[in-house]
Amino acid sequence: MRQIVFSDLEGIRVGHAQNLEAGTGCSVIICEKGATAGVDVRGGAPGTRESDLLDPVNLVERIHAVVLAGGSAFGLDAASGVMQYLEERRVGFDVQVTRVPIVCAAVLFDLTVGDHRVRPDKAMGYRACVNATDGECRQGCVGAGTGATVGKILGPGRAMKSGLGTDAIQVGDLKVGALVAVNCLGDVVDPENGQKLAGLLTEDLSAVADTEAVMIESHGASKNPFAGNTTIGIVATNATLSKAQAKKLASMSHNGYARTLRPAHSMFDGDTIYALATGHVAADLSLVGLLAARVMARAVVSAVKNARPLFGFKSFSDL
Repeated sequence: MRQIVFSDLEGIRVGHAQNLEAGTGCSVIICEKGATAGVDVRGGAPGTRESDLLDPVNLVERIHAVVLAGGSAFGLDAASGVMQYLEERRVGFDVQVTRVPIVCAAVLFDLTVGDHRVRPDKAMGYRACVNATDGECRQGCVGAGTGATVGKILGPGRAMKSGLGTDAIQVGDLKVGALVAVNCLGDVVDPENGQKLAGLLTEDLSAVADTEAVMIESHGASKNPFAGNTTIGIVATNATLSKAQAKKLASMSHNGYARTLRPAHSMFDGDTIYALATGHVAADLSLVGLLAARVMARAVVSAVKNARPLFGFKSFSDL
């Protein structure tokens, strides 16, 4: 087993576009030749596009792109720009008069960061495609991670800056990678040593407190902890999988969230993971799922470690 980078996955390009002044952005993962895909939505407040299409009982077998975006439900508009970009290149499902690109999307809530009047739109989605490359994959406050924050249960004054992270590993010919924008209600923990990396700050803003303890202590209090959350991600592999297996892979990948997010999958998060399989290598699904959970956990850690202070929020580097 050896460490690789997300861009080492064949047939996949990644692009980002963002507005740093407004505090939002989007990321696109393009598979022009198509990829078998699945999705698993665990959080109680999701925002997604074309998720039903990925049910194994439905017709379309392969998709051509996944968009991760800020802007809450408004950000789903970025997928229209991705569709335009791909249609111009005659990528998509052949319906004779044109080709219809199959573009899935998931969004996170970042409207309370920067300027809520600016959201990822069709133009930003198109720009992310223009920026797509199979080279170095940027991390931190880019793309869908631009406005991402964590630890928001007591409001923005004690929250921290997060971002977008990636990780990938290879075993023989098998490659598995993850890309994730971390915007959770709670805290982020490094599963290798138990260190709290980011999340709810203590009252003096000097260290990471404990979101789960606050939730337990405030049981019965009449307040709404919703402050804009959701962690959205993708696992990609060069393995050959069916749609049913891709859906199972997305489900297994949520173990990476469970290892790093405290809590994961709350009713105030829309935690979603897409799984993409490009179909180059025969592999055992159990092994692929094991590796996917591992790289997803590492990608979450990378997201907070690569974030920098923005919009008045402290980051991991400040602590």
